[in-house]
Amino acid sequence: MNDIEAKIKLIGVVEKVNDISVIKIYPEYLEGLTAIEDYKKIMILFWMHLQDNPQGRSKLMTSRPRKRKYGYRGVFATHSPHRPNPIGVTVVELMKVEGERLFVKGLDAYQGTPIIDLKSA
Repeated sequence: MNDIEAKIKLIGVVEKVNDISVIKIYPEYLEGLTAIEDYKKIMILFWMHLQDNPQGRSKLMTSRPRKRKYGYRGVFATHSPHRPNPIGVTVVELMKVEGERLFVKGLDAYQGTPIIDLKSA
């Protein structure tokens, strides 16, 4: 294992998924939220923990059943959760911040999903 494989730190967790979803940021990362309310949209990077298994990580081709164009594509040309590193990313609308909780709209993750990072969009 090299250094990069051992250094991903989880900064929070999805507490609730609904029309307005809630992300809880862990206390040691709260300072990193300074001025985040200056942005209407933020990117959420998350670990697709429900897809983190050897079979999903080894899959490099996937079908596109929800698109009109059927056929196979490489996972890097899709949004498939099956990939070598099950990292998800979605852009959300930041509704408000209350302490360690971010209230967002448009989150594409499940309750309990680990949060890897946030970025202004």
